[in-house]
Amino acid sequence: MRAGERGRREGGFTYMGALFLVGLMGLAAAGAGSSWSLASQRARERELLWVGNQYARALKAYHDQSPGTRQYPSRLQDLVEDKRFPTTRHHLRRLYADPVTGEPFDVVLHTDGRIAGVRSRSGAAPLKQDNFPLKWRAFKGMARHADWQFIADGHPSKAPSAAAARSP
Repeated sequence: MRAGERGRREGGFTYMGALFLVGLMGLAAAGAGSSWSLASQRARERELLWVGNQYARALKAYHDQSPGTRQYPSRLQDLVEDKRFPTTRHHLRRLYADPVTGEPFDVVLHTDGRIAGVRSRSGAAPLKQDNFPLKWRAFKGMARHADWQFIADGHPSKAPSAAAARSP
């Protein structure tokens, strides 16, 4: 066997070894990407629960602190600047976007046409299906993020029908 032929054969093994390594690295990268995507969705869902709870608390505070007849706000901006008092009250620091979609929340209307809650616009299925905080235990097994309605009184089952939901 001549020296040139041996080099070509060894080069073939090196090439195959390099292809095998590239394939392994691709599989590892795909697995890491999948894990990162799931972790990212779980984080967005945790944030959705936190932000939704902030809206529900602010809506309840607005309602409970109403001078005269108790009422919900007619627009979400009223939670940031409640001008019904001599000094402006702030039930929320700012209006939060939906962490799942990045868009504004849909509002859920009370029977009087005012805003009683918010919900996500996402039709995606949530990863979280159980072990919700007690206040939101009705979210168990819901098929879409949009089904998670953050209502001021904390009871999504008492919320108006989905037909009463609209955007701000």
